[in-house]
Amino acid sequence: MNDCIIGIGSNIEAEIHIPEMLRLLAKDIEIVAVSQMVQTKPIGIKEQPDYTNGAVRIRTKMEMAALASYLKQLEDRMGRDRSQKKFGPRNIDLDILIWNNTVIDPDYYTRDFLRNSAAELGFEISI
Repeated sequence: MNDCIIGIGSNIEAEIHIPEMLRLLAKDIEIVAVSQMVQTKPIGIKEQPDYTNGAVRIRTKMEMAALASYLKQLEDRMGRDRSQKKFGPRNIDLDILIWNNTVIDPDYYTRDFLRNSAAELGFEISI
């Protein structure tokens, strides 16, 4: 089994989209734990609502590429608008942060909320 922490973000009706994403995810993948959700300021494009961010720890038999594809399909199923500019508003954003105790997403090192969410789920390294 692979152990993974997935970063979660939303700034369009996050109170609806994040619980719905977790419900859909739980149908296919074992959810171990979910971090608290925190409010963060947007990065890049400042003229948009604040984000709700957190993370979910899962266990899966999928390999990393298959999980990444699954997460993209889940975002699409939930109506993610990919025509938005990078760092633009989104109803759901899912990124693999940690894969089998290895940091995969370099944003982990530059965004406190990612490190805090991962630590809450039991992952921590010295940086």
